[in-house]
Amino acid sequence: MLNRSLTLKLWLLAIVLAKALPMNSPAYGQIIQPIPQQPESFQERMRQQQEGRTQQTQEQLKDTWLRLNLQQPQQLQQQQKIQQQEFTQQREELIRQQQFRLQQQETRLQQQQFTQQQQLRIQDQQLRQDQQIRQQQQFRLQEQRRQQELR
Repeated sequence: MLNRSLTLKLWLLAIVLAKALPMNSPAYGQIIQPIPQQPESFQERMRQQQEGRTQQTQEQLKDTWLRLNLQQPQQLQQQQKIQQQEFTQQREELIRQQQFRLQQQETRLQQQQFTQQQQLRIQDQQLRQDQQIRQQQQFRLQEQRRQQELR
């Protein structure tokens, strides 16, 4: 992230210098040669405009440099702090969701256990009832046999 920022700064500096330097170079002066018919005041005005542009470009370069080198670290720190906060919030939300899922699973397990216990109770009751019925039937059978033997 820091290398990317540094690369961006260097490119901006190169662009600004590329715009500022050709105006001051001798080749630039040859392109804008004074036309012999024009009075010297025009040439003077052109020179002053050129100096003004050069000074303005230098001020822009200085402002850009200051902005990139002084404000960006603060913005970077602020951005990193915001990203850290977002990450922490996301992590906490994931933890909450996991806890909720675990609670749901625990509730399901408890319901399943309760259902199984109920089923076991019902089966146990049925077994008891079956045993009672058998005992009653056996008792009746025995009673019938006795009655027959007595006759």
